[in-house]
This record gives sequence, C-alpha cells and structure tokens, in this order.
Amino acid sequence: MKRREYDESDVRIRPGRRGSRPRTKRRPEHADAAEAMVTTVDRGRWTCAPGADSTRPAVTAMRARELGRTPIVVGDRVGLVGDLSGAPDTIARIVRVEERRTLLRRTADDTDPFERVVVANAEQLVIVTAVADPEPRTGFVDRCLVAAYAGGLAPILCLTKADLGDPEPFAAQYRDLDLPVIVTRREEEPAELAAVLSGRVSALVGHSGVGKSTLVNALVPDAARAVGLVSAVGKGRHTTVAALALPLPEERGGGWVVDTPGVRSFGLAHVTPDDVLAAFDDLAAAIEDCPRGCGHLGPPADPECALDALAEKGLLQPGRLAALRRVLVALR
Repeated sequence: MKRREYDESDVRIRPGRRGSRPRTKRRPEHADAAEAMVTTVDRGRWTCAPGADSTRPAVTAMRARELGRTPIVVGDRVGLVGDLSGAPDTIARIVRVEERRTLLRRTADDTDPFERVVVANAEQLVIVTAVADPEPRTGFVDRCLVAAYAGGLAPILCLTKADLGDPEPFAAQYRDLDLPVIVTRREEEPAELAAVLSGRVSALVGHSGVGKSTLVNALVPDAARAVGLVSAVGKGRHTTVAALALPLPEERGGGWVVDTPGVRSFGLAHVTPDDVLAAFDDLAAAIEDCPRGCGHLGPPADPECALDALAEKGLLQPGRLAALRRVLVALR
C-alpha cells in the first residue's frame, strides 16, 4: 500500500513518536469573527468593545484553545465568536489577534530581560507630569519618550497642576524636540487635551499622584476612577491598578483613552539607540553611516557619530541634537 504524502506546510509530526499520525497545523479562519478591541484584562478573562461603536455592550471573552498562550493585552484588535450580546453570564471566544501597529513596552529595570506590554495599538502616548506636588522629573519623561519613539507612538507631554507653579522652565527643555506640550490646571476643564485626544487611541502614563486619574475623570465623566492623595514624602499612592481603555464621549469626537497604572520606574532593556532615532525620518538614514554599536551620544563616547557631521553641515539644529542626546542618555 502506497504511503500517503503530506505537505510540510500543512502538518507537523508529533515529537518523540515514530510513525504517529500527523496532526494538521491549519487553524480555522473564522471569517465570520466580529472585530473588537480589548479594553480590560482580568484573570484570564478579556473585556472587549465590539466594532467601532463604543456604545454597544461590552463583551466578556476567553482565549480560544487554538491560540495557546498567545498574549492578549489592552488595545489589541481581536476576532470574536460566540455570544456577543454582552448579557450577564455570557461569554465569547477570542479566536484571532490582529497584527499590532504600535506597542508600548517597559521592563522592571534596565537589566530585566522580561518585557511587560503596557498597551497595544495606541496612537499617542500622553506623558503626564505634575509641575509640583510631586516635583517633575526629566529622567522619567526622557524614558517615556524613548519607549514611545521605539514603539511607534506619538508622544505628548501633559503638565498638570500648573496652578502650583510655572510650567515653562520644565517645558522649555523639550521645545527642540517639537514635542507637543499641554498645560492643565486643577479645577479647570482640560479642553486642549480633549481636543488632541479626539478620535484617537491614546495611552496616559505617569508617576502616581501626578493627576492621571483626575484627568481621566474629567475626560470621561462616567469613568469614576479612584483619585488618591499624595503622601507626605511626595510619592503618590497607586490608585490605578490595571490598564483600562475608556471610550471618549461621542460629542467630543470619540476615541479611546487608556489609563495605565502609576509606575515608579520605566525600564528600557528592550530598546536600542537605533530604535529611538528610527522614529525620525530625517535621522534614520543618517545613522546608517555610524560605526557599529554607536550610541549616538557624540564625543567622547561616540566620536564618529554621523549626527555630528549632520550638525556641522547645518542639516541638524544643535539644540535639537542636544535634546535628542539627553533623551538617549536614558538608555545608558
């Protein structure tokens, strides 16, 4: 009897058992799966918003067996099958995870080999920093900028509590990066921020106590996020414990805002200097002339960095180069 031949692209042999029957690798396409966005993750259950209409009931879903341990995070675009009514005690299945367009990641510190995904597919990263109480820190902002550039997100600096101090000295440090800076004050509606977030998917990140949850409550009146007080030593208490995507009001243009847990550190073990400069179209080609392993910090660390030649030719403003290098120092 002639043995049947199998195409390697269709099957795989079960390891450790000679002559065992091949098992198919093909998974069901689920062409009828409904598109949805993951808004929360909690203990092996995912809450999803079906389609683009944020007014439809949220659907609770579990990961289909064929996905194995495929990671699914807030912001992921997924395919759902099953009960999509959103009624109590109903559950759907996530059968497909679409390719991510952007990815905000961090590590616990700069030596941690394990990446932690904060949010997927966000278009903007709003770095929230208080002008005072607690005092602003350039180091944290620089690290968030690095993560945004490396992950494909457009960064925005939001300075809160401007009624407690002058935001200009801190904001001036980032002017040469063409970084949008938005200033908010307590007891005032964040109208400028709302306009920037309209129709987009935006993630908010910042130290605890800087006013992220207060902003979210103002942007999304139904959010009812817990707002904590700042401790006596100037470090905020954590009030957001898990990333949560919330729909912005349709009368403001819609969109989503992702409130993330307050973090005390933003590790960048997964990022290289080239990842950062690749986000700038005018610099990505220039660094191809840099020697291998160049950190792009200039002399004495990187005496042959091509960015210096670019500045000498007048093609790169010295202030912009200095600002970029200050951000790159976060990787060191």
